[in-house]
Amino acid sequence: MSAIERYLTGITTTGTPHLGNYVGAIRPAVQASQRAGTENFYFLADYHALIKCDEPARIQRSTLEIAACWLAAGLDPQEVFFYRQSDIPEIPELTWLLTCVTGKGVLNRAHAYKAQVDKNTAAGVDPDADVTVGLFMYPVLMAADILVFKAHKIPVGRDQIQHIEMARDMAQSFNHLYGDHLVLPEAAVDESVALLPGLDGRKMSKSYDNVIGLFAPREQVRKQIFAIVTDSRAPGEPKAVEGSALFQIYQAFASADETQKLRQSFAEGIAWADAKQLLFDRIDSEVAPMRERYEHLVHHPEELETILQAGAAKARERATPLLRDLRHAVGLRNLATVAGSGKKDKTKSALPGFKQYREADGMFYFRFVDAQGRTLLQSTGFVSPKDAGQCIAELKSGLALPHESDAQLAPGITADQVLAALKALSDNVN
Repeated sequence: MSAIERYLTGITTTGTPHLGNYVGAIRPAVQASQRAGTENFYFLADYHALIKCDEPARIQRSTLEIAACWLAAGLDPQEVFFYRQSDIPEIPELTWLLTCVTGKGVLNRAHAYKAQVDKNTAAGVDPDADVTVGLFMYPVLMAADILVFKAHKIPVGRDQIQHIEMARDMAQSFNHLYGDHLVLPEAAVDESVALLPGLDGRKMSKSYDNVIGLFAPREQVRKQIFAIVTDSRAPGEPKAVEGSALFQIYQAFASADETQKLRQSFAEGIAWADAKQLLFDRIDSEVAPMRERYEHLVHHPEELETILQAGAAKARERATPLLRDLRHAVGLRNLATVAGSGKKDKTKSALPGFKQYREADGMFYFRFVDAQGRTLLQSTGFVSPKDAGQCIAELKSGLALPHESDAQLAPGITADQVLAALKALSDNVN
């Protein structure tokens, strides 16, 4: 691996940034951009937005607001790669190349697709009702976002780990067929990143209508903070910090000393109105210095456009050479350069292989697939990736089928087919 690690983060452009976005994604991303020994890629995921939103004006406005928010929060476009996804034509091109090496079965397991199918099945309608190809292909587009810049680390929440593992799977499939061109990314889960509760105590989300605006007018922010649901304990009565949305939000902005002081105030029976005023003052002290820059950019969109176009040109300096290599690797070549050369294509022939991944249940799984990507053997869940890897190693070395408690034959597959594929893999390795 390169001495420089590349990190990549994107935000889908479908909404107006709120405090939850700032604490969970924007602030840590800006802080991370200043790490030594790293290259950092930040993008506005407007292609992804089309999967969720069919309102053009909303997507455009959200792109403007999120870009302005990142810059106001301190992101330096001179020091990072800051761009709009749709300004990088290499991303959709790589998406297509990846679709040609990705089995449909891989996408069938994607959480978002499975959730919609389960919802439709429960409602007694066609399993694929309201499922667009965009939704089904979402993991491939996400993989292209990552692989086009050879990113090493992808900061994600636990609910997104599957997508990173699918990106690895796609990169492995491509490399297996055409040579080692793509870097296999890793999920970087930061357990310390706060997930803010909203006004009603649930996760802060626009879909719940429980958000606190990041750069909304000060009085509107104050009004939203004073709308946070609290219990009926009167001034002077001790108040619990556990389960308190107000306390959790304050903690995400305050220092350890400030948090401890509020904890003590809760124990001493601070009035809810006073606690909410403290929260407003603490948030405003961090956000107010950024508000002027944000409002300037929002009211001068031509400046943002210039920054994004420059960022796209900088990013394409990385993406264009890679796609040129990938096009050549798959055979999309200038005919004049190869006609009559007599040289044989050295592209590797396909072989059976193992695909490891992690599911939403937290367990680790693997599949054994043949040269065409058809699943031959499907494992049961393992508590750790080490256990799954050990089972794979035993399969490779022993050329024998595992116990049914570890893995089972795929429907329509015989034991002889699996053993033959294992032997073909072993013969090639040896």
